Amino acid sequence: MTQDQNIPDFSHIDHWVFDLDNTLYPADCNLFAQVDIRMRDFIIELLDVEADEARRLQKGYFLSHGTTLKGLIDNHGIRPEDFLHYVHDIDVTPVPPNPELRDVLHQLPGRKLIFTNGSVAHAENVMTRLGIADCFEDIFDIVHSDFVPKKHIEPYHAFLAKHDVPPTRAAMFEDMARNLIPAHELGMTTVWIPGNTDWSYTDSEGEHIHHTTDNLTKFLQDVST
Repeated sequence: MTQDQNIPDFSHIDHWVFDLDNTLYPADCNLFAQVDIRMRDFIIELLDVEADEARRLQKGYFLSHGTTLKGLIDNHGIRPEDFLHYVHDIDVTPVPPNPELRDVLHQLPGRKLIFTNGSVAHAENVMTRLGIADCFEDIFDIVHSDFVPKKHIEPYHAFLAKHDVPPTRAAMFEDMARNLIPAHELGMTTVWIPGNTDWSYTDSEGEHIHHTTDNLTKFLQDVST
């Protein structure tokens, strides 16, 4: 792997770790709009509340707990499997297949892993649509992290231990800037992919953001040459 002066040096990286949603596909595909509605509807049915109250709880739990799911587990004792199955039953056709991304992922030296606050089933659905399912060694999802979301450091410890990833040789790609704080603390190289939501930009100022790109495929093409 060679680098010119204007391209970040990733020659020390041989573990490539990717968030899934709004990272491996563009945020303007807006899959989360479907998930968002299904989370609201799940809460309406679960708690027998009106849509406005369901939305308030949904967003409040996301902000206070890191995910709506964690808030529902802690405050209402739900079965997380039921929630994940319901909210990820969505149409992924807005995501276009990306053969260029597939090609560059295969060119990257070393291991490729998914680290997501979603579910394995959802990740597999999206990856199949993108045409990149065969590029990755494994998926570490919210179940593997005991439903503790990535804004906390504990899931990172669990991920690194499960897959024997040396953090100083790993790069983490993520659309939510705050989720890169623990990655940085552990010594990972971080790449922020800004999304189209306010929470993508939360905690986006600071030394935990090493690199920023709005074009993942081109970024990977550049650093892999």
